[in-house]
Amino acid sequence: MNWKKWKKRMIAGMAGIAFLGCVGGIGMLCMNAHIKGEAEPYFLTLEEAKEQGPFDCILVLGCAVWDGNVPSPMLADRLDEGILLYEAGVSDRILMSGDHGRETYDEVNVMKEYAVERGVLSEHIFMDHAGFSTYESMYRARDIFQARKVLIVTQEYHMYRAIYVARQLGLDAYGTSADTRRYAGETYRQIREILARNKDAVSLLVKRKPTYLGEPIPISGDASASNG
Repeated sequence: MNWKKWKKRMIAGMAGIAFLGCVGGIGMLCMNAHIKGEAEPYFLTLEEAKEQGPFDCILVLGCAVWDGNVPSPMLADRLDEGILLYEAGVSDRILMSGDHGRETYDEVNVMKEYAVERGVLSEHIFMDHAGFSTYESMYRARDIFQARKVLIVTQEYHMYRAIYVARQLGLDAYGTSADTRRYAGETYRQIREILARNKDAVSLLVKRKPTYLGEPIPISGDASASNG
């Protein structure tokens, strides 16, 4: 093959890859817009949540815990909002769902301790130790904790995906955002979230199972069964 033919084929191949990338990018942006549009009507203020309730549980989604078992600012704001909703009577059950996949890192016990120190009854706090992702938290809220009507607490950027996944899994899901300040890394999170929304859309399509399931721990029952 002479140089001119090889060059033409190389250019054609690169153009094809660019075209497929462009199409894929447009598809991802369309899915992102779809998820946001589907979820937005289910955002509630505290007063709206009181009117919409009661809920089976307030589902607080975990995120980073810092050294010394200190909730990151983002997690602390989620917990404060969840406690506020609990005190307002939206639900008498809080489900803390986060990552406790190894002994050296434990979001959920830190979350529970934070809430108990602020007056939430220990017996009203359930812990999902295998909420490794938003998708898994919603799946397990339905199948392990047998919740049906949930009020999700997280930041707005994350709420769209959480509500969308929950409702696609059959939960009667709403959300109250925990945005009380600006957080570092906002642009990075927004970009990452577009990818995460598309990833969870695929998980829903293929009906992906969570990392762990197990015996049911009904949210209406004894919270001590979720201790660990």
